[in-house]
Amino acid sequence: MPDPNGFLRYDRRLPARRPVPVRISDWREVYPPAGEELIREQATRCMDCGIPFCHDGCPLGNRIPDWNDLVRTGNWDAAVESLHATNNFPEFTGRLCPAPCEAACVLGLGGQQPVTIKQVEVEIADAAVARDGLRPRPASAPTGRSVAVVGSGPAGLAAAQQLARAGHTVTVYERDDAIGGLLRYGIPDFKLEKQHIDRRLAQLTAEGVRFRTGVEVGVDVTAEQMRAEHDAVLLACGALQGRDTPETAGRALRGVHQAMSHLVAANRVVAAAGDGRPALATLPDGTPIDAAGKHVVIIGGGDTAADCLGVAHRQGAAGVHQLDLYPQPPTERDAERDPWPTWPWLLRNYPAHEEGGERVFAVAVQEFVDDGTGQVRAVRIAEVTVEKVDGRRIVTPLPGSEREIPADLVLLAIGFEGTEEQPLLAQFGVTRNGRGAIDSGPDWQAADGVFVAGDMHRGASLIVWAIAEGRAAAAAIHSYLGGVGELPAPVDPARQPLAAR
Repeated sequence: MPDPNGFLRYDRRLPARRPVPVRISDWREVYPPAGEELIREQATRCMDCGIPFCHDGCPLGNRIPDWNDLVRTGNWDAAVESLHATNNFPEFTGRLCPAPCEAACVLGLGGQQPVTIKQVEVEIADAAVARDGLRPRPASAPTGRSVAVVGSGPAGLAAAQQLARAGHTVTVYERDDAIGGLLRYGIPDFKLEKQHIDRRLAQLTAEGVRFRTGVEVGVDVTAEQMRAEHDAVLLACGALQGRDTPETAGRALRGVHQAMSHLVAANRVVAAAGDGRPALATLPDGTPIDAAGKHVVIIGGGDTAADCLGVAHRQGAAGVHQLDLYPQPPTERDAERDPWPTWPWLLRNYPAHEEGGERVFAVAVQEFVDDGTGQVRAVRIAEVTVEKVDGRRIVTPLPGSEREIPADLVLLAIGFEGTEEQPLLAQFGVTRNGRGAIDSGPDWQAADGVFVAGDMHRGASLIVWAIAEGRAAAAAIHSYLGGVGELPAPVDPARQPLAAR
């Protein structure tokens, strides 16, 4: 039985982040290990509610009260088993998910600080590595059926692991030179060191998953060839089509780039350094995209923008401004706008924000200013108001509020427009919908024998949704192939996050 007074005896506490001057001098993770005493104390704050709304906040259906109490009582092996029962990669989600489960914690309803669910999760995941090194769990017998997974992000890898453990032969195709999708080249190492990915890939390989890198499906191998070689195909290519602003004057200037281009280049430099190879942050055509010594302007207020901010600090930017179209959010939940247990609109200060830079709210870029040679030298911004009219966003500049901010490098972190238009879509007979995503039926099929999951199906979303959809699509594929028994399916294709109706 949990401690009913734990949340009264202990306040919410997280491990201290590494000091700013130290951590911006390297690419290691911001948070050190919490320590067993702290994490058991925080797990004790969980009340094991009669109706644990944290379950509804998380699409994976994680057994949060169960593993909290197992940690509280020191039963770490059972906690590891409980955590992995619903989540293939808790070391990823514990580091990268913004934790909608915590927003749904019942303590929030009573005015208390929620349980540090995310921190407990990552400590259990790390304990699994320390205890058995992520022991492989290969299938007892093969089914003789073959599945192709296109894309090696969290959705594709989760599906691959589920299907391989069910006995199917699984091949993961990745057009990049290394496995991991955005986990590999989109997420900076200060949030997720790549050793965590490599450990899982070793486990998946030992479980029988095959990996083919540098293969673009639809170009290097056709859909017809894929169908001939495999009994089912899962498309999990993500939602990498970055939102742009082509109508803004000066958009074509040198030095104005999509945020993901900057993150990928920086991740490649870090990866090369880890292998002992010299490398520069450049675009595929060789164009430099390094923040060193530059005045950087990041447009956008979300996770991707914060990642760019942290990268700019570590690259040695002369200064950074982060621009947000919307007014500064409140520091506490507005119960009328976002009633508990929904995800609230709040001012979220990421570790990168305490490292430096200036945030500017309620502004929009009016022009990227040319230095006379085709290189950006500044952005001209104006204060704005934003309102919704018939579902459309209306942005109105305030007269007389324009000013310039110096800029040598501008990064667009304003969201994504769905999966990229690419040859494999037409070859498999699927099309993007109005949101740039791929629709599926209730069985996750986008075409006969072709399934879709993750951001490619949902649009850009959270890592927990990607893993949940990968697991659910794997269950549908297993059934389609006539597999024995059922695999867990935490969500259906129409499932949406908690929201006020």
